[in-house]
Amino acid sequence: MALGRTVRTIIDGMPGINVPQVSYGSDKNGLIWGYLFGADGPPKEIDSEAAAEWIGGAPASDQAAFLWLHFSLSNTAAERWMRQSLQLPEGYYESLRESVGSTRLEQAGDALVAVIHDVLFDTANFDSTSVSTVTLCVTPRLVISARLRPLRSLDRLRAAVRAGQELRSTAELLAHLLRDQADVLVNIVRQSTSQVDSFEDTLLANRMTVTREELSALRRTLVRLQRLLAPEPAALFRLLSRPAAWVNERDAQDLRQAAEEFSAAVADAMALSERVKLLQEELIAQVNEQTSRTLFVLTVVTVLALPINLIAGLFGMNVGGIPLAQFRHGFLLVVVAVTIITALLAYIAYRALGRQHEH
Repeated sequence: MALGRTVRTIIDGMPGINVPQVSYGSDKNGLIWGYLFGADGPPKEIDSEAAAEWIGGAPASDQAAFLWLHFSLSNTAAERWMRQSLQLPEGYYESLRESVGSTRLEQAGDALVAVIHDVLFDTANFDSTSVSTVTLCVTPRLVISARLRPLRSLDRLRAAVRAGQELRSTAELLAHLLRDQADVLVNIVRQSTSQVDSFEDTLLANRMTVTREELSALRRTLVRLQRLLAPEPAALFRLLSRPAAWVNERDAQDLRQAAEEFSAAVADAMALSERVKLLQEELIAQVNEQTSRTLFVLTVVTVLALPINLIAGLFGMNVGGIPLAQFRHGFLLVVVAVTIITALLAYIAYRALGRQHEH
């Protein structure tokens, strides 16, 4: 370690040599992007230095202006910069170190602290490991968001802002994020529904190309998704029952509508999970039926082979007193008897198999 620092010092002292800093997609202070919203036009991009200046001397006359700063927790400088430049509740910093757990949405003084779940941005096929968290702190003039890995809903919101989407308040920005999150969930449910429809058609056609592992993986994904996301609308509704003083009626209505859309998406995920459960039961029933038929066929074959095996065993004993040993047509008589008994057993088995198919 000492040798590495010495080499680094020597290289930094050489003219014309710049050593790149590891930023994990962010600047030196951990900021991935920043936008300044105001009443004088579309949002403007802003860096960490300009953001610190704006926070330190924001004009009191422009009450409609607010700032959105998004940080990468992969950059260790992010939390240090936030503590130095921002006055955020301590509960927010504690939330930054939480792993993927339950949704949290609560007031801390004049601020709103939220820990919500989202889907990873670079996930083509959603599975149970494709969920991460974003931590938010919302005040009347500031929105701070921080995440460890890129997330879909945040990227959708940024795309809308870059396209010139004007937002009148921090509460509307939060509502927009929740709607984007609901849209992502709806897309996941739509893709999963298409997959479930394909599984269902296959099972109804008795092609048995669906495996229990596929259905179990899909159901496990949906159950984990709804377990993580279902508490979010309820938490938001509880918060809106006693909103913060700076949340006006229009913003509260937007948040309430976003929560309702998200709640409907979660309900769709739960209904799809129940469909997958029914498909699992249908698949198990078909597998059991196929197993029963196979065992029945094996039993019939064993019963049909029983007479000839029994007689062969009896006549194969090398002892005295074997019947028909001195009778010239004894072999033919035994063959005829075995044939008649086997035919009778085959007829009984055929009738039993026909009754099984009827049931």
